[in-house]
Amino acid sequence: MPTEPDATPWDFPDPSGVPDDLVALGADLRPGTLLRAYRSGFFPMPVDGELGWWSPQRRGVLPLDGVRITRSLRKSCKQFEIRVDTAFEEVIDACADPSRDGSWIEPEIRTAYVELHRLGWAHSVEAWRDGELAGGLYGVAAGGLFAGESMFHRVRDASKVALVGLVELLDDGREERLVDVQWQTDHLETLGVVEIARVDYLARLRAALALPLPERFD
Repeated sequence: MPTEPDATPWDFPDPSGVPDDLVALGADLRPGTLLRAYRSGFFPMPVDGELGWWSPQRRGVLPLDGVRITRSLRKSCKQFEIRVDTAFEEVIDACADPSRDGSWIEPEIRTAYVELHRLGWAHSVEAWRDGELAGGLYGVAAGGLFAGESMFHRVRDASKVALVGLVELLDDGREERLVDVQWQTDHLETLGVVEIARVDYLARLRAALALPLPERFD
């Protein structure tokens, strides 16, 4: 069972009337602040040296019944072992590799999510092959929400296999469960990610937060 952190002194604004994806700047990365953010429909990402809080107008989500598993990906899934939370710090370090295009996970971000993991809120889903970490993803689980933060692979298809593994972990018949991937990209679209309006995301978020955590994250 996750440990509820101390409450944050920060309030997050209602993003409904804000025309931009970036809604606020400042605050901090304490566990209570991060959880308040996710429960309010926000996620953090630095902006020109400042801490930005984002709530995209068009939100990328992965329907649990909409993930696209090609024949080749199905074959790849049989070549990996899915593990949960056995190498969280290695996963976030791989995602933060500065040699990756668009790397944004700064040391302060890493420290914050490692602490959130220690408290039981942040999780890694890992694809292992031959005893080696081949790929994976990490994110935050709160109620029926899984907010994906980043993913990586060292072996072809390993990050996709981890995503399929995540869907299988979450798919317990509760349609209200919500997998948030922040923005839809061309790559994520091929896996079944769709865009929904911010207002629809916030409504689905409220329903998802009323659910219990998935068994593997509780």
